[in-house]
Amino acid sequence: MRVPGILILLVFLCNSCIPRGSEADKRPYKEDAEELLKQMTLDEKIGQLVAYTSHWDVTGPVVSNDSERYIKDGSCGAIFNAHEVSFNRKLQELAVNESRLGIPLLFGYDVIHGYRTTFPISLGEAASWNPELIEKAARVAAVEASACGVNWTFAPMVDISFDPRWGRVAESTGEDTYLGNVIAKAKVRGFQGDDLSTNNTLLACVKHYAAYGAPQAGRDYHTVDMSDRVLREVYLPPFKAAIDAGVGSVMTSFNEVDGMPVTGSKYLLDDILRKEWGFNGFIVTDYTGITEMIQHGVAADTAEAAVLAINAGVNIDMESSAYRVKLRSLVASGKITEEQIDKAVLWVLEGKFSLGLFDDPYRYFDEERQETLLSTEEHLDLAYELAAESLVLLKNKDKLLPLKPGTKVAVIGPHATLQRDLLGSWIADGKWKDIQTILQAIEQINGKDKTTYAKGAWFIDETDKIDVAEAIATAGKSDVIVLALGESWHWSGEAASRTKLGLPKAQTDLIRELKKLNKPMVMVVLNGRPLTLVQEYEMVDAMVEAWYPGTKGASAIADALFGKINPSGKLTMSFPRNVGQIPIHYNMKNTGRPYDPEGQEQKYRSRYIDSPNEPLFPFGFGLSYTDFIYDDLRLSSSSFAKDDSLIVSVNITNAGPYEGKEVVQLYIRDLVGSVTRPVKELKGFTKINLAPGEQQTVSFTITEEDLKFYRADMTFGAESGDFHLFVGRNSSDLIKAKFTLDN
Repeated sequence: MRVPGILILLVFLCNSCIPRGSEADKRPYKEDAEELLKQMTLDEKIGQLVAYTSHWDVTGPVVSNDSERYIKDGSCGAIFNAHEVSFNRKLQELAVNESRLGIPLLFGYDVIHGYRTTFPISLGEAASWNPELIEKAARVAAVEASACGVNWTFAPMVDISFDPRWGRVAESTGEDTYLGNVIAKAKVRGFQGDDLSTNNTLLACVKHYAAYGAPQAGRDYHTVDMSDRVLREVYLPPFKAAIDAGVGSVMTSFNEVDGMPVTGSKYLLDDILRKEWGFNGFIVTDYTGITEMIQHGVAADTAEAAVLAINAGVNIDMESSAYRVKLRSLVASGKITEEQIDKAVLWVLEGKFSLGLFDDPYRYFDEERQETLLSTEEHLDLAYELAAESLVLLKNKDKLLPLKPGTKVAVIGPHATLQRDLLGSWIADGKWKDIQTILQAIEQINGKDKTTYAKGAWFIDETDKIDVAEAIATAGKSDVIVLALGESWHWSGEAASRTKLGLPKAQTDLIRELKKLNKPMVMVVLNGRPLTLVQEYEMVDAMVEAWYPGTKGASAIADALFGKINPSGKLTMSFPRNVGQIPIHYNMKNTGRPYDPEGQEQKYRSRYIDSPNEPLFPFGFGLSYTDFIYDDLRLSSSSFAKDDSLIVSVNITNAGPYEGKEVVQLYIRDLVGSVTRPVKELKGFTKINLAPGEQQTVSFTITEEDLKFYRADMTFGAESGDFHLFVGRNSSDLIKAKFTLDN
């Protein structure tokens, strides 16, 4: 038995006082990693490029006997899906005490929207338009997960998507690149903190690089085909934003781009990510991504797939075993070089140094922390606050909401009593069995004697799951009906693409029957994607989009219904009227024959003959219990030079009876470019809070940077000319001004 960590300790001590130049400033642990690399055999190097999964059974987390053997002989660099201190400590002890060099393991896990304290799904978080809260939520997730032995999270997901058929929009920030950039940076800062080497941080992994949110037909894992211009303008910027924020790792996506699976794309992984952007972290595949290139049809066997991946720049092979099985023989045959492996290993070792694992391999394994840092009152308060700000009021006819406590309320629908669905997909260590239901939260405010319940419908249409008669009888005794409807939680997320985006037929039929009672109806919808809700919108009097709101979601919903909070969320994806409109988004192109619904002859225009072009709810949409008035939009000048700036100001007045928060949104349209430009693009936003009668002047600064795009020659820059500027409450309800960018 070797002395634990002695070689690693010597490397650390010998290099801790070495002066570091500009390259070392960018890669502060490169020299430490290089010293360690000199001591490693080829097999040990390959081992650092391999990650295996654990799984959970009735006893807790387990790994296979093979995985334990690989850890002992240094043939495994990372374990994922393990998040329990004693188990992870055991595996780390195998790596540190039994392998020749004692190189510590990474422990990765999908900590997407919380660990024990579960926040709203990412699409719901984004609807808060509050990056400060989102960053705090990621910080809480890091504190909790790191207390349970995790040091690496496969988040944030920053995939832009225009297609709600794709189930993973639940994990995204929605359809807008600018907003995606802001949230990507916030989440990286939250996960990694100010000092990654402290024991309450997680090394973040931005995913899924790249363009995973644009699969053909909205089908998960499917082909992606787009121009380089669209790739760079829409889908790549959030990854660049995460890299600018210092993200430590990048995960490749399953899809192909331009005929090459991303896991084998030298263009994406080396030319853009490494050389153009200067990314200094490591690159990991998604689950079995390397061997899936055989199914894609660009590799005949595992060896060819491994060559493609290592040549492209993949550093860690997640689960496929391609690197472990094939890299040694590929070096021996001359198809790859050991220098290529050295280069890959350096990135991984530097990541481990950055986490402080060579200083203390057990820094994340403290049983006391595990017992005391989960779901504290502070964490739960933040979960409530973010859930509250993620709620989007979609309709409020005749100001039905907020309800008065003591109103006779019939709560109808399956989501009223379901706990698991409140958390959504990817719940990490979320404990759903103990959380409050929507029904319980309403009863707590309204009183059990004034609140009744019936399920009425389920998520499927079989008659044995439906009791409409009971629901009608229950609702008939009430003054107001609150419907808790939507998707089952497992209908969204990975491998959950759908071609039908309406409510289950049983739920819509239930609303139709209840409508006959002629009582006011409030619909609370829980879901992981934009749905087609035209029928329901017409039948109900008020509608609240609640997403899957997390651990404290039920109380946030109830408090919103009864006016303890004023909804302030805004949609970050357009809600289509029907699936035939998809893909649909606010920043489309104008076309040569734009449709004007107010125009005269409109037949030969870009339009549908059976549906409006516009979505049911546009990007940025969300109502309030109060009324915000926008007026006096003014610019500091009608033009500005490229080295100058323009100040935009607008007055916002709360003209209603409630205190409320409003997301003030700024959009710009470039009227003439060397290539076509979108009809509008989000370029700024701020969230303000106003008391009744209060007015606030909101200002934005526009610079040349805000006007840049990929021009006809694919250089990135602004072009002089005329622009329209819009400010308002959503991407459709706006006031307009004009300005010119001078040469």
